[in-house]
Amino acid sequence: MDSRLDRKKSKKKRGRKIIVVLLLIIFCLLGYSAYQFYKGYQMADGNQNMKEYKFNGVKDENGKINVLLLGVDSRGEEKSRTDTMMLAQVDPKTNETKLVSFMRDIYVEIPGYQNYKLNTAFYLGGPELLRKTIKHNFDIDIQYYMMVDFKGFEQSVDTLAPEGIELDVEKAMSENIGVALEPGVQKLNGKELLGYARFRADEEGDFGRVERQQKVITALKGEVLTIDGVTKLPKLAGSIQPYIQTNMSKLDQISLVKDVLLSNSDEIDKLTIPVEGAYDFGSYEGVGSVIELDYEQNIQALKDFLNGKSSKEVTE
Repeated sequence: MDSRLDRKKSKKKRGRKIIVVLLLIIFCLLGYSAYQFYKGYQMADGNQNMKEYKFNGVKDENGKINVLLLGVDSRGEEKSRTDTMMLAQVDPKTNETKLVSFMRDIYVEIPGYQNYKLNTAFYLGGPELLRKTIKHNFDIDIQYYMMVDFKGFEQSVDTLAPEGIELDVEKAMSENIGVALEPGVQKLNGKELLGYARFRADEEGDFGRVERQQKVITALKGEVLTIDGVTKLPKLAGSIQPYIQTNMSKLDQISLVKDVLLSNSDEIDKLTIPVEGAYDFGSYEGVGSVIELDYEQNIQALKDFLNGKSSKEVTE
């Protein structure tokens, strides 16, 4: 009888010890994460020119999370255009992630202004006017925006992968990107990867640039999913914090990152607007060269893509 009681007491003690060890591990991990976040924040120069924006986000009627992703080169100007305009959609039920790139030269109706290029909406009224313009022209509700200064992009890449991100550079690139890239598989640092994503001085123009931007996003996700990448996430978050502007709370950001990392596929399904065969080129005085859309066809393709169809099904 006594031996049975002794065994029960012994099991309880072991159980308490296991709980204590687990708590110690959790506290150590939390402490490590906080320390790495602080180290990353110290590494960043800080960007005091990031402006506060009003954003009246609207939830998606199907419960999905729509985030407007913007890349800007502020350089301290009061107004700037954006090179990168993407809609990232995450389905919390399936953790499926989709990415839509909007070409900056799409000719659109900008609420309250004359018709102009899509990226001009950001110049005139920041993320909120761009949100309204996308809603007005494409009937898509956007709940959040996340804007990253290009300096922050470089910083985050160098923090995540000090030896660079491996990428296959398809051609020589140097014009107007601040770096010189040669063709071939190689590891690119933050500045080089940004230059690769921004290059447009060839016959493909913005179409090629959008494709490269999507390629870079996929490569970055792949790097984050490595064990080494996951351990660097706190430091990465700290280093990019001074360069990021968003209406998302910290908890929303963590939840979004978790959903993306737990995505059922290593590949993010991507779509570019305009879709193939549903646009033409035009030119207007005071505006310049633009992309004119078949709006009915593009809106249908966009809605089909965001409502479950793959990009391949949409563009066939």
